[in-house]
Amino acid sequence: MAGIDDPDEDLVRRVGQGDPAAIQAMVARKLPRMLALAQRMLGDPVEAEDVAQEAMVRAWRQAPRWVPGKAKFDTWLHRVALNLCYDRLRRRRESPTDTLPERADDSAAPDRGLLAADVGLRVDAALARLPGRQREAIVLCHYQELTNIEAAALMGVSVDALESLLARGRRALRQALTDLAPEGVRERIEGGR
Repeated sequence: MAGIDDPDEDLVRRVGQGDPAAIQAMVARKLPRMLALAQRMLGDPVEAEDVAQEAMVRAWRQAPRWVPGKAKFDTWLHRVALNLCYDRLRRRRESPTDTLPERADDSAAPDRGLLAADVGLRVDAALARLPGRQREAIVLCHYQELTNIEAAALMGVSVDALESLLARGRRALRQALTDLAPEGVRERIEGGR
């Protein structure tokens, strides 16, 4: 059985050898995606930076021991970042707080520039309300641009299970954001066309 073709194999090998240019290249290539993943999963830019940096530190530490051909390095790195996100989400649930979280202002934005920001906030808020596995599937496929096969492998589920999570997540997002769609678009969404 042939090993998995990994586009990062040479880069990881060089990072494992301590090549400063390779380390810099890995950070430039992977950090923005890990930051985006953590931001979507956690909804907190400070925590997202911490997670992304910790994922990169773990990648740097793992590089000398990385065995090519068993899995893609990018898939492993995504799993590390997701696990770090889930650790933080678990800690949030476990620690009681005396203050209520701030709520986004649902009123109409005063101008078009703010409207786009408001829509983005509404989408992020709706995404944050999804069950964890649905949010993870949507983040991996739509925001991280992984294929369904890659995302399913990363999540440890079948492609059919991933597609079911995606469908339920999309349906929940569509329902939560239906007021944002123009009338004609809303009819197509609700009509399933």
